[in-house]
Amino acid sequence: MGKLQTPDWIREGYDSKADWEKSKGVNDKKKSKKNFKIKICPKCKDTDVKVILGNEEGKGSQGWECLKCKWKGKSPEEKELSEEEFLEYLEKEEK
Repeated sequence: MGKLQTPDWIREGYDSKADWEKSKGVNDKKKSKKNFKIKICPKCKDTDVKVILGNEEGKGSQGWECLKCKWKGKSPEEKELSEEEFLEYLEKEEK
């Protein structure tokens, strides 16, 4: 076990770690916005794409299938949406 060191923010005379980070421009906070991914058929651009499971349980998948145009393949297109865009997408799909 090594020696404990005094944190930099104390050695440099700051009152709190937040003040020290603010003066140094350090920003480790995670973004609160969530991103959602949807699969899109590369052939017809529809979002009704489902995974094809293997014959035996737990043996993995056999790829993806579009339920509209019956495309089958290994890699559908993927689109990343913000939380607001995803909610709009869900509302549009519901109608």
